[in-house]
Amino acid sequence: MAYLSMGEAHRRITEYLNRFSDVVLNQDGSSLKQLLSVSSNSPLLLSLADALNLFHDYNRLLKQSDRCSQISEIVSPLFRSIQNFRLGNLLDSYNAFEKAANAFLQEFRNWESAWALEALYADRELASVGKTPEKLKGAGSFLMKVFGVLAGKGPKRVGALYVTCQLFKVYFKLGTVHLCRSVIRSIETARIFDFEEFPVRDKNSLSHGFPQVTYMYYTGRLEVFNENFPAADQKLSYALTHCNPRREANIRFVSVILAAYLLHLHPNEMAIYSGYGGGDLVCSVVRNVGRMILKYLIPVKLSVGVLPKNWLLEKYNLIEYSNVVQALKRGDLRLLRHALQDHEDRFLRSGVYLVLEKLELQVYQRLVKKIYIIQKQKDPSKAHQIKLEVIVKALKWLEMDMDVDEVECIMSILIYKNLMKGYFAHKSKVVVLSKQDPFPKLNGKPVNS
Repeated sequence: MAYLSMGEAHRRITEYLNRFSDVVLNQDGSSLKQLLSVSSNSPLLLSLADALNLFHDYNRLLKQSDRCSQISEIVSPLFRSIQNFRLGNLLDSYNAFEKAANAFLQEFRNWESAWALEALYADRELASVGKTPEKLKGAGSFLMKVFGVLAGKGPKRVGALYVTCQLFKVYFKLGTVHLCRSVIRSIETARIFDFEEFPVRDKNSLSHGFPQVTYMYYTGRLEVFNENFPAADQKLSYALTHCNPRREANIRFVSVILAAYLLHLHPNEMAIYSGYGGGDLVCSVVRNVGRMILKYLIPVKLSVGVLPKNWLLEKYNLIEYSNVVQALKRGDLRLLRHALQDHEDRFLRSGVYLVLEKLELQVYQRLVKKIYIIQKQKDPSKAHQIKLEVIVKALKWLEMDMDVDEVECIMSILIYKNLMKGYFAHKSKVVVLSKQDPFPKLNGKPVNS
């Protein structure tokens, strides 16, 4: 660091205080955000930090300045945060920043307009420094205070969605996702905001933690945990469609992706019909936000009977689902269980393990259907009558040891869940299938619970 005189340090601190006072007086939210962004490493804040670490008596400057009387409760802990961040004392910096943020919130509560709304999100990086459960809980409590300030009527309520997204992130990291429900209930009951109120650039930014896409992403994940797959499908599909700032182009691109997903075509084939050629947009969506969303959307689609093609899994680097998909296609219970075992840690961390485990019923359905097709080729008149011992032999070939009673139980569940149409002849140990549509398709609907 170059030599810094005491006089120069005094000048830098005074200049910062004057700027801070001016932006508050002029209600310049964008400039205020820059002044509060401790971890941004901007030249202004780096030079200020060097000055603060030389000139320790900055509280005297605050007391002597008439212009700083309104902001002293904010700036004093903010200076400590900037000092400690420059020295690498991240925990002390976080604690001081939290005090500054609480003081700022008190002032924000008294301001009638929402001019300083942008500054509330000034330093998410520093807020994430305290990743211990204790600090995350503290961050959650503070964000709930902010939510309470913003959730009323008036222009400030637009900020409630921003804060909600940050709350979701904290709750998911802490593993306290049940706390999200009270926030969602408050939003839906009071109708705090309308998605159409938000600027286009804010609608389409999951990577920066901003409104609709992030909100739909997290609420979609909640619906996955609740096994409400139709709602999860709708929300995660919305997030995928709106995740790129080039919204119109992206909606078109995602339409190609979803259509190819459903029709089992390659994007190049779909491009012939859509007029879309891929390119940079594919890379940006596929490798970033799209993967985050599809990590949950794919299990949802599998649960409602929609299977992706291999190119989609490879494009999004989601190859852990490859054998799961193959198991569903083949009716291979052994392959499904091996896939779940091989990627158990990853699926558990994502929270989709139990969702994938319940795909076993669809695998059983596919296995019985393959037996039915083989029997129909040999003797069409008796294809609808399947002996349990045949199913037992097929499972044994897959190295799945089950007796007749276990298979009978599984067949009964398949009939009950409407994955098969027919009835069970207990005495003769035969499944008698309906001659019309014996294996109903899910058609985008979840298996009956």
